Amino acid sequence: MVCLFPAKMPPKHAKPEFSESQVSEILQRLYKLTSSEIRSLPSYDDQNFYVAAVEGGEYVFKIMNSEDSKNPAITEVQTYAMSFLCQNGLPAQTVLPTVSGQQISLEEMDCGFGLQKYLVRLLTYLPGVTISKVPLIPNLLYEAGKMAATMDTVLQKMEHPNISILQREGFIWSLSNVPLLEAYIGPLDGDPLQELVKSIIHHYKTSVEPKRCHFRTCINHGDFNDLNVLVQADENGDYKISGILDFGDMNYGYYIHELAITIMYMMTEHPDPVQVGGPILAGWESVIPLNEMEKDCLYLLVMSRFCQSLVLARYSVTLHPENAEYLMITSRKGVGILKKLWKLGKKEVEKMWFKAAAEFSHTK
Repeated sequence: MVCLFPAKMPPKHAKPEFSESQVSEILQRLYKLTSSEIRSLPSYDDQNFYVAAVEGGEYVFKIMNSEDSKNPAITEVQTYAMSFLCQNGLPAQTVLPTVSGQQISLEEMDCGFGLQKYLVRLLTYLPGVTISKVPLIPNLLYEAGKMAATMDTVLQKMEHPNISILQREGFIWSLSNVPLLEAYIGPLDGDPLQELVKSIIHHYKTSVEPKRCHFRTCINHGDFNDLNVLVQADENGDYKISGILDFGDMNYGYYIHELAITIMYMMTEHPDPVQVGGPILAGWESVIPLNEMEKDCLYLLVMSRFCQSLVLARYSVTLHPENAEYLMITSRKGVGILKKLWKLGKKEVEKMWFKAAAEFSHTK
């Protein structure tokens, strides 16, 4: 889910609309690969294709929107991060270089709005299904929390000449920038959800921002969600994490942000969402125990991520009504969960999460 500030979210004309034949031509020209199968994959404001090659191998061909394609340096850092995680034993995709040895290529194409330039990459294809498609039993949630924490600790060791670009000041998807949502709540006019979002933003300003100086900094993946985590069954039929996808939201943030993001998205895939927090928290703290200020802000950060997802989805639908089904995946479930969490209240939810985490940790 990539979008930049202070400019608006990528406008309608920024989303690429490459045809399969155009993709096939680029694959042949840049990689000397002949496609035997090409099919479109879901995407937010970029374009992704599954590719099988006659020469052997499966790949994911990624085309970035024209706005984000204007900043290739951040894509280079994200691409390097994926490779760095893979080198450190985590299941991330890696990039296949072009025949000239480049990791990314800038392609000019007319997608109906005149010639524009789009960054393209060819990535390895990881096995498995998204975690959204399997039962989220406590052990798998524990592994998700542990994987998210491990990922951030590894990313913290990464070095790159352009790494400072991940500061991304004003990045709308960063949990450091929740108040920026106020500029996007217009599509909620007349919806009771708008007042709830305003209340959460207010509590964020008064209860989270003053404590941020106590959070520990790191590089966040930033979108460890139910569609970006792949799982695969082992010989015992137990699901293990087999892939981490989509590094487009990477930014300098805080460890507690990654945990809040992980809990929020996994909640949208569980029949009893409140029960998700405990096992994920236990998995996370097996790697990075929280300090008291981080613990105190976890509930509001989860709520804030729901607000980001719900508000920006509604706003994006006004730009891309043709992509409404994908854009509203989280939103459809998220509204009810957000209301339930708000009704239960911070004290009750935290009590459940931290008690369950402690109990789960004793069984490990």
